[in-house]
Amino acid sequence: MTDLLSTAAEAAGSGRPAVPTFAVISGEQVQKALSGSEKQLVELVEATYKLHGAGDSVNPPSYFLRFPDRPSARIIALPASVGGSVRVDGMKWISSFPENVREGLPRASAVLILNDHDTGYPFACLESSIISATRTAASAALAADWLSRNRPRPTRVGFVGTGLIARYIHTFLARTGWSFEAIGVHDLSAESAEGFCGYLRESGATEPVAVHDSAEALIRSSDLVVFATVAGRPHVTAPAWFAHNPLVLHVSLRDLAPEVLLASANFVDDVEHCLKADTSPHLVEQLTGDRDFLNGTLNDVMLGRAAPPTDRPVVFSPFGLGVLDLAVGKYVYDEVARAGQLRLIDDFFHDLRRHG
Repeated sequence: MTDLLSTAAEAAGSGRPAVPTFAVISGEQVQKALSGSEKQLVELVEATYKLHGAGDSVNPPSYFLRFPDRPSARIIALPASVGGSVRVDGMKWISSFPENVREGLPRASAVLILNDHDTGYPFACLESSIISATRTAASAALAADWLSRNRPRPTRVGFVGTGLIARYIHTFLARTGWSFEAIGVHDLSAESAEGFCGYLRESGATEPVAVHDSAEALIRSSDLVVFATVAGRPHVTAPAWFAHNPLVLHVSLRDLAPEVLLASANFVDDVEHCLKADTSPHLVEQLTGDRDFLNGTLNDVMLGRAAPPTDRPVVFSPFGLGVLDLAVGKYVYDEVARAGQLRLIDDFFHDLRRHG
């Protein structure tokens, strides 16, 4: 940050416009900036949801780049702008290639571009798979807290899907005050399930862990259910599995059949964003022709405009908002700059003359 300020000061003293700087922030730097800050990040996500709900943001529809020769893969562009104290524009460019898992690679990879609020110049490119997982996990932990405030607090958590996102969600729950009597695990890949159990042991989790052979067994034994799969279409179709009225964090968005959602209370992060791209809520809208099945947004709950019932399952389906990525990305940038560890690319912006 000192280099940035001195460059600007020198330019101001000479009467020259400041030369825009551009930094590249690696995944290692991102992880270091975020590690141990789970409570602050949940608070940041909460504040960003409130900014978005108050209209102090721009969050256009995401754009999906799809490939005829790779139908399971996609790359998504999430442009956004957020005001308040964050005051930054930008875009996350995130790929989802499920076939990567077979090769031992994570499904998703991403970069985040941050643009200056006043000039529009991009000033940083950050590795963003960690940022994306972090904002997703912080959002899930925030929803688990708010959606259980007038219900019995869950004591048995179950994870359907045990990849990177599930790991981050567990970390955020554990580091924001949650403890459980038991942890359930289910994954179509026995190797992934075992790897997640290994992560739980290494993280210091002391709860007994049970690996379930079926999603049904896991759901029936859990009162907080986390879906973090790569499912492209609903595979959980029986409302009876949820007869005990659990809280469901439907993070992967396409696991639950319409009949499950129609038997539940439904909350989303943003109505327009969530009801598209054949998400489970979008399938309900297509089936019924209306949005009456929605009880509100998480922001509605935080502002007291909606409350989850106690006599039905409660499902939170977050599409994932670009404004959250920007808020977390700017947090990372500020932390790295404060530590004096920004890696600036000299002469990234080369020809800045308006006339030759």
